[in-house]
Amino acid sequence: MNVFFFVFVLLFNYVFSESSIGIGYKLMVQVPGKYEIGGFIGGGYLLETKTVPNFRVALSIEGVNGKFSCSLLVFLGDVKVWDSGHYSRFYVTGKCLLEFTMDGDLRLKGPNETLGWKTGTSGQGVKQRLQIQNTGNLVLMDEFNNVKWQSFNFPTDVILRGQQLDVATRLTSSRINSSMFYSFEIENNKVALYVNSGKLRYSYWNFQPSMNRSITYIKLSSKGLLLFDVKYKKIAQIPSQTVQPLKFLALKNETGNFGLYYYSPEKRKFEASFQALNNTCDLPNSCRPYGICTFSNTCSCIQILTNDKKGSYDCSEGFSEDFCSGKKAEMLEIDNVSSVLKGIPQTVNISRDACSSLCLQDCKCAAALYFRNASVEAAECYLYRLVLGLKQVDKGAGFSYMVKVPKGIGQNHEKHNLKRWILLAVGVFDGLIVMTLVGGFVYWLIKRRSRGSRSGDRIS
Repeated sequence: MNVFFFVFVLLFNYVFSESSIGIGYKLMVQVPGKYEIGGFIGGGYLLETKTVPNFRVALSIEGVNGKFSCSLLVFLGDVKVWDSGHYSRFYVTGKCLLEFTMDGDLRLKGPNETLGWKTGTSGQGVKQRLQIQNTGNLVLMDEFNNVKWQSFNFPTDVILRGQQLDVATRLTSSRINSSMFYSFEIENNKVALYVNSGKLRYSYWNFQPSMNRSITYIKLSSKGLLLFDVKYKKIAQIPSQTVQPLKFLALKNETGNFGLYYYSPEKRKFEASFQALNNTCDLPNSCRPYGICTFSNTCSCIQILTNDKKGSYDCSEGFSEDFCSGKKAEMLEIDNVSSVLKGIPQTVNISRDACSSLCLQDCKCAAALYFRNASVEAAECYLYRLVLGLKQVDKGAGFSYMVKVPKGIGQNHEKHNLKRWILLAVGVFDGLIVMTLVGGFVYWLIKRRSRGSRSGDRIS
């Protein structure tokens, strides 16, 4: 039986550097008493491959909101590609123990034998080893080299090259500091990105095979993300945009974007060969709720003028949470603004006023988007319970965004001021940039003429 005890500082250290370990193995890490603001992460590597960049398995302690989380991690180079605590954190004090039991179960335990995570393979014939494969798949093998458990079956926010995911599977971003999270989901006819908040779920990007063909599973190859049907036939591909072989697909926790990544030997780091969204304003959280992403990629908040003519630019303030308690409401219309959040239209071929009424009749509705396509003479109405992902669009594009606000705001004279302030808020940054460019050009022109005049005087 191999037993290791490891006390660490603010980094990882090697405890073991084989590609596999056998039953009876134990590794314990000591948890610090406290850590400074800004976080703490440390632990020990116990497995690694010989590839470049290599995969490494680590027992990790991480400081999260004043507590310590213990988990088993897989790294590719310096990038975390799998985490046993991605969906459910195991918080410990004093110590954390990784134990490969004699009956074949891999477990994380805290003080007083507290069980925080396990593979659930006890009694399944796991007598051989825990192994990290060259693909990055962490596996438990039996004596006949059959896989009894593998990390590839429990995806987090990364797909590794060679990894296959079936329909109805999804990747999710971390939920440590927010109830809102992102997901990359495999559906019957598309792969899509969603923003999730409680029971609410809105798509903001998708990729569909042609002719509405059905997807059975996806697989990341060295050249792109491949989509297959039930007959194992490739029906679509999101291609890589570099000749370098891909290493992984990742869903970004901060932005909700996803990309395909390769390793650059020259720069010794991973770089994106493809990203789903390349424009900042196309991201769902480019601005805070009730904020508008402008053409200059800056955020402008919707200003609400109350009856005392005082306004607020605080994007964090909402106006819909009290409407189900009987508070009266009206819809504030904002021209030339749309939302990146997509969904199924609530109804089609109705008027803008009818779309507005649908939101007013639903106390949980926070906003409505009305889109009229003049070229085909069709109209669509979308209702939202989140005021998020707003962005400025070209005048005449056919979009009208309506936000639910308390009754009495924006009436008569104040309504005129409100629209004026909103237009100012949306365009103020763009206007400043234009004024700066024009002013600089005029200044340059005056200086040039002045120098030309002085030169003429000297020649004469």
